[in-house]
Amino acid sequence: MSSIRRVAVCAAVSALMVTATGAVAFAATEEHGLSQKAVEIARPFGFPITNSMVVTWFVAVLLVVFAQMATRTMQQVPRGAQNFLEWIVDGLHTFLEGILGRHLVDRTFWFFASIFIFILASNWIGLVPGVGSIGWGHYTADGFRLEQPLLRGANADVNMTLAMALVFFASWIVWGLQEVGPIGFFKELFAPKGESAGALRVLLVVVFFAAGCLEVVSILFRPVSLSFRLYGNIFAGETMLETMARMPKIGWLVQVPFYFLELLVGIVQALVFMLLTAVFTLLLCQHHEEPSAAHH
Repeated sequence: MSSIRRVAVCAAVSALMVTATGAVAFAATEEHGLSQKAVEIARPFGFPITNSMVVTWFVAVLLVVFAQMATRTMQQVPRGAQNFLEWIVDGLHTFLEGILGRHLVDRTFWFFASIFIFILASNWIGLVPGVGSIGWGHYTADGFRLEQPLLRGANADVNMTLAMALVFFASWIVWGLQEVGPIGFFKELFAPKGESAGALRVLLVVVFFAAGCLEVVSILFRPVSLSFRLYGNIFAGETMLETMARMPKIGWLVQVPFYFLELLVGIVQALVFMLLTAVFTLLLCQHHEEPSAAHH
């Protein structure tokens, strides 16, 4: 069961690695509502720490501690935390194996399971009361105005989502080269598919080369689309909850149904990110059958 512990630890370690991208300092905005940027809350030894990085580290530590507790005393018949962790890992492995196949899932499962668990945990912890609503500010005629939140959802920071997408992009290239090799990588992008000969073959070479150039542009934009899709959905959810909270007297009540909605959005976005990255990997790493011999 060491793979169970490895998945949870990978999720935490990946989170700690990608937070380096979030070390860019952000200034607090003077606009009303939730800031689009993470706010710098400290700078020890010249290293900027934002409020989203604090939540990221907390989630990473929480996953490591939970994995250690769940796997400290492994039992043949799992119970409690071990049973829950095995259920998650085994369910994800079975699900991904149906998409990627046994060979590819054995190579890539550590990443896809880690990214799903981390994104889901980050999304749900970002909904805990106090995240985004406790911090520094001042009183105005309309009440207390929060200017510098102490905590911010990890995936409500585009630096975090972009870092995860870039880690996948680098892993995707490595997996592709390991599975199909440099020549196969090039053929997957530019080589014509199917059987042809003569002038049709020349035409297909030109067409598929042009399509390959467009595919390269599409691949380069994948990290951007992956990061902004996750960031946009999570940021929009937090903005909606903050807007509901501003309603006088009944703000606490009208948030309740939207909290349940955001719980659903949290798991959907984690699943979408994992599925998109898994499908991108499958499209590159799947082994195509060689053209059959000429028919007589």
